[in-house]
Amino acid sequence: MPQMSPLNWLTFNIIFFNLFYILLNFINYYSMIYKMKQSLNNKNYYKLNWKW
Repeated sequence: MPQMSPLNWLTFNIIFFNLFYILLNFINYYSMIYKMKQSLNNKNYYKLNWKW
């Protein structure tokens, strides 16, 4: 935008990348919780695959 000064453009980019980083962290956090729940349910599956 021509109306925006470089400082505003810089702060906009910083906020945008910070929001993207927080979103990725939330995705990783919930995927780790999901893997923990799955591992509790699939103990017999891991026991069977240990022999292979």
